Amino acid sequence: MPQRVLTTRSALPGRGLDRLADRSDLMCWDGRGKPEPAELHALAVGVSGILCLGNDRVDAALLDAAGPSLKVVALASMGFDAVDRDAAAERGVVVTHTPAVLAETTADLTFALILSARRRLTAARDSLAAGRWDLFRMDDYLGLDIHGATLGVVGYGQIGRAVARRAQGFGMRLLHHDPYAPDDDLSTAVDLPTLLAQADVVSLHVPLTPGTRHLVGAAELAAMKPTATLVSTSRGGVVDEDALLRALRDGVIHSAGLDVFEREPMGAELSPLVGEPNVVTLPHIGSATEATRAAMVDLAADNVLDVLSGHPARTPLPGSAALPSAPSPA
Repeated sequence: MPQRVLTTRSALPGRGLDRLADRSDLMCWDGRGKPEPAELHALAVGVSGILCLGNDRVDAALLDAAGPSLKVVALASMGFDAVDRDAAAERGVVVTHTPAVLAETTADLTFALILSARRRLTAARDSLAAGRWDLFRMDDYLGLDIHGATLGVVGYGQIGRAVARRAQGFGMRLLHHDPYAPDDDLSTAVDLPTLLAQADVVSLHVPLTPGTRHLVGAAELAAMKPTATLVSTSRGGVVDEDALLRALRDGVIHSAGLDVFEREPMGAELSPLVGEPNVVTLPHIGSATEATRAAMVDLAADNVLDVLSGHPARTPLPGSAALPSAPSPA
């Protein structure tokens, strides 16, 4: 009999779900929006694999609801902060994510935020749309240059390096802070205080972990140039949003570009950062192109199919096993 696989959304880009349906007994959450934990737990009973999104909570309760048949949980996401990795390891469950396939697309979006925030493109567009462009003035919509500026990349992995390559085309000076990444032909490795003090643009590309939560707070913002721009396409919790709002309103830094927030999604209850005149905000769309989102789902499906057929997962979480194992003794 085919093994049962659960996906937490019924409509996803690419052909990943079609391939899962061809080779497994596929069940799809068919409700609107995101399943509640109790609904997800009920569906998970007896499944061998789960394909879910990065904002679906993968915790001990879900793993136990699925039971001992569960071998793999595949995230169609690069981020994995909603996963209890210890709980998965204790139960011998492989958890995978989708690195590499979204790095270039997210780097494109990062540079769009850099350009929009420093050149005040959103403010200029809004003024035009509101009919306020009635005269050419030399002091209207004045922004700050990107070419020749210093870019500081915090987290120099796949996405950080892709951003650095784009910055090279703008003639930017490159610095990076990452304990695992030495100097290379693009960028110079420095400590975080040096990066904050020297960078005109600080771009965040670290996962959200206990060690990176509020990595950028009031003290870090105060260490930046008053003409600096903070950009984040990582995870919202990496930035203390209250401290950022104060820093922007007090002129501690020039601007910010944010694709991620501590509370996602927002609905009608917007973060106070949305609508700030010197902040460009987007609804977590770093990987949102047709090709990239399809590639993410396809890779997640490949991980499920590989593990269920006895092969190692292609992209297990960092430090995680690529094959399922017997649960740890209680």
